[in-house]
Amino acid sequence: MEQRTNSASPARTDTVDVPGGLSLPLEVRVHGRGGQGGVTCAKLIAAMYTQMGLHVQTFGDYGSERSGAPVQAYTRVDHVPITNRNKVYRPDHLLVLDEGLMGDQILSGASAGAVLLLNSHASLQSYTGRFAHYQFGVVDATDIAREHGIGSSSVVIINTTMLGAYARMLGIPLAVLEKTYASMGLSDDLDAARDAWERVSIREADHAADIVEAPVAAAVPADVVPMREHTHDIPATLKTGTWSNQAPAYREHAAPCNVACPAGNDIVGFIQALKSDGLQAAAAILMRTQALPSVCGRVCPAPCMKECNRGAFDGAVNIRSLERWIGDQSAWKPAQKTPALRQRFAIVGGGPAGLSAAYQLALLGHAVTIYEAGPALGGVLRNGIPAFRLPMEVLNRDIERILSLGVKAECNRALRGDELAALAEVYDGVVICTGFGPPTSLGAGSAHLAGVEQGLEFLDRVKQGGVAVHGHVVVVGGGNTAIDCARSALRCGAVSVKLVYRRGREEMPAIREEIEDAEDEGVRLVLHRQPVGFTGNDAVDGVVLAEVEPGPPDESGRRRPVVTDRILNVSCDKVLLALGQQADKELLPATWEMRNGRAWQGDQPLSVWFAGDCATGDGTVTHAIGNGRRAALQALTGETMASGPATNPVAPAQVRFSHFEVAAPHKDKHLPAPARRSSFVEYNLGLAGPEEADRCFSCGHCTNCDTCLVYCPEGVIFRAEDGYRVDEEFCKGCGMCVAECPRSAMEMINKNQREASICR
Repeated sequence: MEQRTNSASPARTDTVDVPGGLSLPLEVRVHGRGGQGGVTCAKLIAAMYTQMGLHVQTFGDYGSERSGAPVQAYTRVDHVPITNRNKVYRPDHLLVLDEGLMGDQILSGASAGAVLLLNSHASLQSYTGRFAHYQFGVVDATDIAREHGIGSSSVVIINTTMLGAYARMLGIPLAVLEKTYASMGLSDDLDAARDAWERVSIREADHAADIVEAPVAAAVPADVVPMREHTHDIPATLKTGTWSNQAPAYREHAAPCNVACPAGNDIVGFIQALKSDGLQAAAAILMRTQALPSVCGRVCPAPCMKECNRGAFDGAVNIRSLERWIGDQSAWKPAQKTPALRQRFAIVGGGPAGLSAAYQLALLGHAVTIYEAGPALGGVLRNGIPAFRLPMEVLNRDIERILSLGVKAECNRALRGDELAALAEVYDGVVICTGFGPPTSLGAGSAHLAGVEQGLEFLDRVKQGGVAVHGHVVVVGGGNTAIDCARSALRCGAVSVKLVYRRGREEMPAIREEIEDAEDEGVRLVLHRQPVGFTGNDAVDGVVLAEVEPGPPDESGRRRPVVTDRILNVSCDKVLLALGQQADKELLPATWEMRNGRAWQGDQPLSVWFAGDCATGDGTVTHAIGNGRRAALQALTGETMASGPATNPVAPAQVRFSHFEVAAPHKDKHLPAPARRSSFVEYNLGLAGPEEADRCFSCGHCTNCDTCLVYCPEGVIFRAEDGYRVDEEFCKGCGMCVAECPRSAMEMINKNQREASICR
């Protein structure tokens, strides 16, 4: 503790009388923050009293605290030399330079009737109750000092301004301040002191005798001992936890991969479980939401990987293949719950949305029957995705897991119109998951020629086996179906395959990796072209392509294609149309209509829900799985699920890349391109093991890495059974733990809003 004693010389003839009501000896305590000039404020108070011919002592009480940390300073005033070298424990006057310090400890040792001056923009009425028994003054010294340019725009120095308000509360003339400031070279600050003198609001103490004196935080020594005998300091009157209104808290923040996953999978959860607890623990988390992990791990467009923060560092985590590895390796079977009331549900359509809906309802212990129009469950998974991308045994394995939960399937049951209405009368709830309707036509002439075929019909025939293709093939479209058609045509014997798309490569909706693999296998992209006609007599022998220019953006945000009159004739032997599908307008009964994913009959909502492409038109397996799960829960509760609040996922700038080592992604192993063209054997062999999980940052989720504990400068963070705890009594709120958290799993919050400081 630094101490400094200033003793005034004997009273001079020009000294000012001590104001009435000011009894001596007098003890003053100043509370402020580093950088506000609190210690200098105490010195200014001492200097003011020397102008009255009094003896003074003043010193600060602080160590190596940073700017902004609370400090205390003390001033004593008396008629005789001062020998007490202790801190001020029973202040007669209190000056508080920062409103954020106004805790219980501020009043420690202060008796009723003490003077209390606060720097605040608040009114006197804001401070009643326990403050009513003090002579209370409020002045916005910060605003006044800023008006007079004292300090900088970021650090305003308020000590000289506060002294003006303090003098007014005691009835000390401004002339004393003029002499004080002149003696210290601070005359430029006198105008601010005058403003504070005029603008301070003062309230006299009320019923001082009714207040119980605030306890003294540390005992006052009975005797003043010599300096050489001060071997131990008395405990500070303030616990450092009162130094700030802000405190660190452990919080789970949204990871960008989780937010981007259409299926609603807890990606961070299952990857971290795989890393720390093994395969079965990861499968248990993944399969809470994912009915088809092996399927989705092969055909998902992986929007999660596009949003992965590691992509801005050394490459996105290979999330899709980790999901596939878990699905392929785990034999984990989910446990079913026992509901209080077991209900019966019908799922119309056995594609990805229907399978997902059935899975979720069966997990909850309800009876589920799937009605499928085809001979087997799977929908587009069975009929529209080639075996080299999705082997049949993989699909069957995922479906068998669903059926093992007691789900029943009635295949070759294409239900429409009145049959759906009858179904709704029998079951507690119906979820319609029939997918898209008929394919979209090209609108070009001569599309009826032999050799012009719809892509989905071609893919279905290929799945049945025995399809041979000869000569040159043109595929029209830019989505996954178009890519599948092109690659399948090569495997069926085509000499060459050209894929025609009316926009550019970056605008193709197909999975990026699938486009690249198609090019590796020999598919040629013909971009910014659109068929406007076909040539040939009985069979197609060519396609007329018009050049397309990008126009203004359409409703999807992409630039609208504008067909020009510049044309090109391309010879071919077969054309496959992969232009998407339309809604099935004849599916529902005449009196039904779909509103917000639910069936209505006039003004009456029905216990019938829609999921997948027939409801949303999203067009991906992953979207269908997520939508099927949500529709199942809606059917169970009978309520439309409100969209959740907007989430702000952890951004790359919020991840401390310096805490992580550079490690390239583990890539899938592929068969060489030449070997692929002659076989429908699965060409992507996936990952060799789960090591890729180690690369996950776990954005927004604590991993107990100890970084906060290590970087805490005060050592107030310690381990607990459920993560970490912060010793709030001594945490200064410096925020270093939050700044250093590698994965943004912490935040600074207002102490008044603070919940338990517990990790997870």
